[in-house]
Amino acid sequence: MTATPGSLIVISGPSGAGKSTVIGKVLEQNPTIYFSVSCTTRRPRPAEKHGVDYYFMEMDEFQSMIDNGSLLEHAVYVGNCYGTPSKPAEEQIEAGNDVLLDIEVQGAEQVRKSRPNAIFIFVMPPNLKDLENRLRSRGTDSEEKIRERLERARGELRYALNYDYLVINDTVERAANEITSILLAERCRMSRRKNLLEEL
Repeated sequence: MTATPGSLIVISGPSGAGKSTVIGKVLEQNPTIYFSVSCTTRRPRPAEKHGVDYYFMEMDEFQSMIDNGSLLEHAVYVGNCYGTPSKPAEEQIEAGNDVLLDIEVQGAEQVRKSRPNAIFIFVMPPNLKDLENRLRSRGTDSEEKIRERLERARGELRYALNYDYLVINDTVERAANEITSILLAERCRMSRRKNLLEEL
């Protein structure tokens, strides 16, 4: 049978929504998914590793990738730049593997224009109070940064209606299971499998 191209999966949500933890669980459940590591100009947090969590780089290197057209999308979030290297993602999709992006809503809008067939999933906590508690429990941001992130989150929620799916992260297990179910259903779409009928 002819391999079908993989899907591009875009997951977004406000800072503190628990996306990284949920995505980690999704990747455990779906080991064949390729997680696209983003580039960023922000400083690493404790325990974050270069090339695993992000490619940490200086602004001039990031700007060079923009100028060379090497990014699938890029955005500025709370004073730092983030972007997705295009080549690894495109190679994985062509090889038939699903590729997962963890990106901000700005970047997701860019991807929507270039890849409208991508799967867009918005992850959010049960409410903004829960989001605030999560941000404070990190112990990594100043009060000013926390307020900035909460204000940004309110703005990002307006973009949620542009997404195909909404997942509420009340528990990591439930949220990851919902995303896995979404991906399974998407793989069974007729548009993705009609070539199998044609081959029969």
